[in-house]
Amino acid sequence: MIETVREPLTLRNRHSALCDMHNATSASDTIAAQVRRHRTRLGMTREQLAAECERLGAVDLTYAAIVSIETGRRKPDGRRRREVTADELLALGLALAVPPLLLMLPLGREQQVPTVPGRAPRDPYTVWKWWTGEETPTLDGPIDGRYVPETQPIGEDGPKWSAAWAESAYPASLYPEFERRRQAVHRAYLRAEAAGKRKADKRGHTEAWADYTQRLEELANHIEDMARAGLQIPELRPGLIEDMLGLDMLRDPSIIQPRGTE
Repeated sequence: MIETVREPLTLRNRHSALCDMHNATSASDTIAAQVRRHRTRLGMTREQLAAECERLGAVDLTYAAIVSIETGRRKPDGRRRREVTADELLALGLALAVPPLLLMLPLGREQQVPTVPGRAPRDPYTVWKWWTGEETPTLDGPIDGRYVPETQPIGEDGPKWSAAWAESAYPASLYPEFERRRQAVHRAYLRAEAAGKRKADKRGHTEAWADYTQRLEELANHIEDMARAGLQIPELRPGLIEDMLGLDMLRDPSIIQPRGTE
């Protein structure tokens, strides 16, 4: 008799837990609220937003779809009738002239945003850094008031989750650093060029050229780090590449190509 009573209770509890999960705020709910806010900010109607999405090729974002997204209509089990896909997030961001990630992670607008259904919501900037690979996600906790990265291995004999994340997130740190160093080289080149025109200031020209050379070498070293990681190197001006090669800064010149070459 006890056996026959427990099973229905277990199923009922499981159904209740699933309903609670479906009724919880999702990323699509956050996106919907921000779409409505930015649409209002721009003075756009839903029809106008749908037309702009169509112009961008997002033909599924019709007036009816936008109404369903913004109102968050639910199915009987609590799930949204209309979720927002990754493709649609990009289209909505472009249509509303707002960085797409800000639609899902509205910095300064919300204290907490959803993460994944099985974990607690967190502040938007923390989740932002997960998305950009700046930080390792801390999904476990809170333990003594702190959240920590998950420590379990992936599969039976795989690496620890946090180690696997760090390896895959490595490019997310290399590309922004590449751009910072490229810009530093460009600014140093302009200073050296300007100093070269002041013929009376030989010392200034020497110092400016030394600074340019140092910045260029730092960029070359970073390019080699990217190549060792198996990453594609963004295009560079032919003049920068010629200077790197002329100063013997690259062990393997074939890892970079000037703009406009195959």
